[in-house]
Amino acid sequence: MYCKCAAGSATMEFFVPLIAQCTWFTVLFVHKALQTAQIREINNGLCEKMADDLTLVDPVYYPAAIVKMNRRATGGAGASMSGTDGIAMGGLGGGGIPTTYPYGANVNTPPSAVGADMAEMGGSGFLMHHEKQTIDYDKLSNHHHPFGAGSVTQSVAHAYSQSVNVGPTASFICLAGLLCFIVLPANFRCAVFILTICALGTLFAFWLSRFVLSKDDGSAEMRAVATPIREGAEGFLRVQYSAIAKIAVVLSILITLSYMMRPEGGGGNHGVGKLGNTMLGLLGSISFILGALCSAAAGYLSMWVAAHTNVRVTSAARRSYMQALIVCFNGGAFSAVLDITLCVAGVTCLYLGLYLVFVPAGVLHAGEVPMLMVGYGFGASFVALFMQLGGGIYTKAADVGADLVGKVEQGIPEDDPRNPAVIADLVGDMVGDCVGSSSDVFESVAAEIIGAMILGSTLAKEAGLTDPTPFMFFPLVVHALDIVVSSLGIMYVGSTSQVHAKDPMNVLKGGYYVTATAAAVGFVFTCWLLLSVPDMPQAWLHFAGCGALGMLTSYIFIASTQYYTDYEYYPVRSIAEASTTGHGTNIITGVAVGMKSTAVPSLTVSFSVIAAYHLGRTSGIGIGHNAGLFGTAVATMGMLSSACYVLSMNNYGPIADNAGGIAEMSQQPEFVRESTDRLDAAGNVTKAITKGYSIGSASLACFLLFGAFMDEFSQFSGKPFRVVDIAVPEVLIGGIIGTMMVFYFVGLTVAAVGKTAGEVVKEVRRQFRDNPEIMTFKARPDYRSCVALVTHAALKEMVWPGLLATGLPIVVGVVFRGVGAITDRSLLGAEVLAGYLMFGTVTGIMMALFLDNVGGAWDNAKKYIELGHHGGKNSEAHKAAVTGDTVGDPFKDTAGPALHVVIKLLSTTVLVLGPLFIN
Repeated sequence: MYCKCAAGSATMEFFVPLIAQCTWFTVLFVHKALQTAQIREINNGLCEKMADDLTLVDPVYYPAAIVKMNRRATGGAGASMSGTDGIAMGGLGGGGIPTTYPYGANVNTPPSAVGADMAEMGGSGFLMHHEKQTIDYDKLSNHHHPFGAGSVTQSVAHAYSQSVNVGPTASFICLAGLLCFIVLPANFRCAVFILTICALGTLFAFWLSRFVLSKDDGSAEMRAVATPIREGAEGFLRVQYSAIAKIAVVLSILITLSYMMRPEGGGGNHGVGKLGNTMLGLLGSISFILGALCSAAAGYLSMWVAAHTNVRVTSAARRSYMQALIVCFNGGAFSAVLDITLCVAGVTCLYLGLYLVFVPAGVLHAGEVPMLMVGYGFGASFVALFMQLGGGIYTKAADVGADLVGKVEQGIPEDDPRNPAVIADLVGDMVGDCVGSSSDVFESVAAEIIGAMILGSTLAKEAGLTDPTPFMFFPLVVHALDIVVSSLGIMYVGSTSQVHAKDPMNVLKGGYYVTATAAAVGFVFTCWLLLSVPDMPQAWLHFAGCGALGMLTSYIFIASTQYYTDYEYYPVRSIAEASTTGHGTNIITGVAVGMKSTAVPSLTVSFSVIAAYHLGRTSGIGIGHNAGLFGTAVATMGMLSSACYVLSMNNYGPIADNAGGIAEMSQQPEFVRESTDRLDAAGNVTKAITKGYSIGSASLACFLLFGAFMDEFSQFSGKPFRVVDIAVPEVLIGGIIGTMMVFYFVGLTVAAVGKTAGEVVKEVRRQFRDNPEIMTFKARPDYRSCVALVTHAALKEMVWPGLLATGLPIVVGVVFRGVGAITDRSLLGAEVLAGYLMFGTVTGIMMALFLDNVGGAWDNAKKYIELGHHGGKNSEAHKAAVTGDTVGDPFKDTAGPALHVVIKLLSTTVLVLGPLFIN
């Protein structure tokens, strides 16, 4: 038997995906080039519309005459505006309108700034030609502000500040990939295709970053707020990465020792056991470190771009709401594309490295290589856990502390510059939502890929296939296509057809539908190409059906999450109504909604797992069971086939939140804050949806990881390991301990937020008490003290929950391995760990669903009241809703997201340290 891409006579058949790859990206580049011309054509109409809108919203700041002068200066339809022209138009604006600002400063806000910034709209394409210009705002007006006083010289990078032509580079990458495809042997063609896509994905991420970073970074006041946010986030990550590195060194040594302690004999001469214990330990440590480094790099880059995007979104909101949306979304998309690209490229390169070392020498077969890669997934999960814990504790402690004193006690608005904890709160958005979510998705995809590769190689061996490469590389090809189809969705969001859209969620949903449709088509084609077996011609249709089940599961999870967390629907409104009768009824109703919200996702996962298992089992490949497990793996791939776009929507949220905070703290006109509030409202929905998507993918991934766990222990022990009897007392004890771990973990994380938030409350109260002039704008708060306090506390408090999640399964496995040695049961340690995994995983899924949904419901119930329902802001119902939101914050943004990682970390920990638990 053989698969299509393995047959020498079918070389042309495998040219199809390479040609498709070139076609996809050609479409992207042509689309963007056409978009450039279209944007230039609509600039006149857009400027007219802006003139009308801004005259209605705030005729003082942006007189229509100024905007229309800018329009005339563009030179008509299709004209490109140079940077110099934009500055010249700014000079037409005059001296500005005096406005009284707090802290006793007299600020002249120049309408001429519109002219300077309008140059940014002159072009939007891959070929960028503009000069960097310098504006001295002092010459335009007396621009003073509590966050930046005196003469400020700003370097404004217009729409495209440097020439960046990625077309030739993309062509070169495609040609190089085609050449390698022709020259290299057939079993390398899948890898060539994947790495070519990853190279193009990196190039697309580079273009997105240039698009965002070339936008102007706002006024001096905006930069004075944005700079401490960026510095605070960078400082926190530096310290956090140092702490994680120390723990990682200890774990890498433990991984090596665990393999060296593996008893000789048994499975020693089977599979990867032929390499010897020392070599296995070293390879496990190396793959662990590689996974940790890639995950950490993805998280840091996500933060870096987000921290530079936030101020640019605020600045863009002064000109056009749609511009702000596109800049905001592209900032999130950059980190999402790079995240998935790093993950896929890292796994592919690790496989190729191990393959070239061991397979040509005849030491291992190609199908045995994935067993050496489990450390990569463990490293990614390990970093993701601490990023979610540290970032989650940071962001929610600062948020809760700022709200309790600022909004509840002092009655000042959210993100008010008088609140000493507001900068720490905005830093938390970066290190919690951006970095944590990027690391979470990275480890989800990495764990799913490696688990599916192990199952694919096992199935190929069982079916007698001469080349297991297509089945092993299937998950990598699917996620490489994810980069392509998500890029289409990202480009759709920036298309000119959406310029006049009012609701940002409609724009983002449109991009998701484009991505999902393209993903479905690509998934079916990939199944036909890689999973077709001549003796079972219908097998690929069974696996395509498994993928469709995964996509359907994804949609149901997203819809269910939105129903229980969006104030457009009954559950959230019932919490808001309950708030009218007091704080207690708000909490009671919220808990009830959260518990009921677990029903639909649980039933959906149950149906998907059993349906995908039987679809795979009846495919005709192998003897049935392994094909069924591979079917569930394919369903997980289907659910994650649009992960890149979903992560883009998630990362959009904290950037929009930061942009609103910068607008509030730099005291921009009301219409700017209204634009950022619209973006932020959509961001709250996308973050809630992403949490549902994440827990859904984790639920499916856990089943395939459990199958990989049993395959690995069979190989290492040399004995079949297919059944776990929960009637055995030790196995039941393992399950009880796994359940307890989930509850205790959640208790530690929530307590950490409460303890740290209490310290923030004390510090904010102290500043208000010791310096009353803060409330009258005569004195500036000490933001640094709150940032330092939260940083220190978050890093301290993240350690114990992290050690519990990673250390307890090791302790359980080692203890019961000893019991097994005494009672002559060589696999008892593995059996007890299987019980630990099953019970802990199921409990973790239920708990995460509850925490995510109840927190989101409480949050949006508060927002629903703030819209004017049930008495509106500062009413008794609002105070009760704020209490519910405060309770829900650590649920939905700390404990819940951390559990997403823990669920998969349970399996990856055992996979990596497996030899430690076998007699």
